[in-house]
Amino acid sequence: MTDDAPHHAPPTEDNPGGPAESRPAAPSRAVRPKHAASLILWREGPAGPEVLMGLRHARHRFMPNVLVFPGGRVDRADHRALALSELPEFTRACLERQAPPSLARALGIAAARELHEETGLVLGRMEGHRLLPELAAIEYLCRAVTPPNRVARFNARFLIASGAAAHGPLRGSGELEALRYFTFEEAFAHKIASITAKVLAEFRAWLGLTPAEREARTLICFQGMDNRLAER
Repeated sequence: MTDDAPHHAPPTEDNPGGPAESRPAAPSRAVRPKHAASLILWREGPAGPEVLMGLRHARHRFMPNVLVFPGGRVDRADHRALALSELPEFTRACLERQAPPSLARALGIAAARELHEETGLVLGRMEGHRLLPELAAIEYLCRAVTPPNRVARFNARFLIASGAAAHGPLRGSGELEALRYFTFEEAFAHKIASITAKVLAEFRAWLGLTPAEREARTLICFQGMDNRLAER
């Protein structure tokens, strides 16, 4: 297989809010959180706002069919990836509250890359098989850190983009199934992790704010057992 050939990795468990974060770690094992990003891609539907989500693969032995946002951990290559545009100033400032500039940008790259890998949608432009993300389309919502007694831990940033900014056919990669836009009511009625429910509630509140109110709001980080705390 050449470097330019498309390929699909087997299903992984690196979606923030996914089932791996629910498994307890061995008492003697200290697990360091991995930096990760999820993208909340949304649109206005007939019954109100809708969010793109998918089901964790049914073959996972633990908590299959859990509904999550597209997302995953930051790869080393995300730090040096090219982009069509850079993050908006406010988005970058929010990310840099808890990340150096190179990581803040890599989180935006990871969000767009994971969206493409897991859903086929392109936030930006493709050059061959390489994605050039439109980072200017990304806004910031909140952060969440998995409790320390879990086998998989993520320091996850939840980012936002309008569905109108993405293009291409919606298709699964094997990581997420039954991909579609869900209303809030549909998502809350499904099997979702508690942190996913809290992030959805946070996003629902964000939608009701004006642009000025969004920039003036207190930034939130969920820590421990989903404790909602003001970001430092």
